[in-house]
Amino acid sequence: MNTVKIVAIVLIIAGLLGLVYGSFSYTRETQEAKLGPLELSVKDTETVYVPVWAGVAAIIAGGGLLLLASRKS
Repeated sequence: MNTVKIVAIVLIIAGLLGLVYGSFSYTRETQEAKLGPLELSVKDTETVYVPVWAGVAAIIAGGGLLLLASRKS
């Protein structure tokens, strides 16, 4: 399996996941304070929304790459 087919399959899977879930969340530490033995940190949860058009575009691009790779073989 060549690199183009792998990229195409990854694009299709990412597009499908984007359409199914629509968003994902992650937690990051934004501020940290160390005062002697005491440590304070603030964790923010960020949510990223995946637009429908981005999921569809990824599926179409992956399908196009897969067709292109199969025609060359």
